[in-house]
Amino acid sequence: MSLDQAYWEQRYEAGATGWDTGGPTRPLTTYFNQLKNKNVSIIIPGAGNAYEAEYLFNNGFRNVVVLDFAKQPLDHIQSRIPTFPSDQLIQDDFFDHQGNYDLIIEQTFFCAIDPTLRKEYVQKCKELLNPGGKLVGLLWSTPMNENQPPFGGSIEEYRELFRDDFQLDVLEASYNSIKPRAGREAFIKLIRR
Repeated sequence: MSLDQAYWEQRYEAGATGWDTGGPTRPLTTYFNQLKNKNVSIIIPGAGNAYEAEYLFNNGFRNVVVLDFAKQPLDHIQSRIPTFPSDQLIQDDFFDHQGNYDLIIEQTFFCAIDPTLRKEYVQKCKELLNPGGKLVGLLWSTPMNENQPPFGGSIEEYRELFRDDFQLDVLEASYNSIKPRAGREAFIKLIRR
């Protein structure tokens, strides 16, 4: 299976977006609510309908970049939030994207990429983050599909994957996941070394 732009465009066209929660999830809004610096530079890769970006924007964060392979979710964001800067809605491949950020928000993107690219994902996050920057979000902490996204994993696997390039500040079972995901997510707050 090729998880390329055409694949994701087709998923949106078909309405095959089971990952879409219809709003920002509680673990991330809880994290966002404790952020003091609203000038922090943030990227949300593979953002889909980017409810997290909408939440941040509505709470005064203006330096938020939304990145997705597919055009359709970016158009949805622009129609939902007409004042969101269009130059911060970027259609691009995460692995080709260039920039420097203080914070990467992870919400269903990691589980959507081919698992053979996970080490490359870690390196790309490290490349995009400023020194001391953070990778924060949710990862599936359960076995899932082997032949199509979402792809799962385990906390032990993630510790091994990230430990050389990130300080593992928080990597544990999420205590406040939304009901359909309860007991199946790990919350991460990883600091770039």
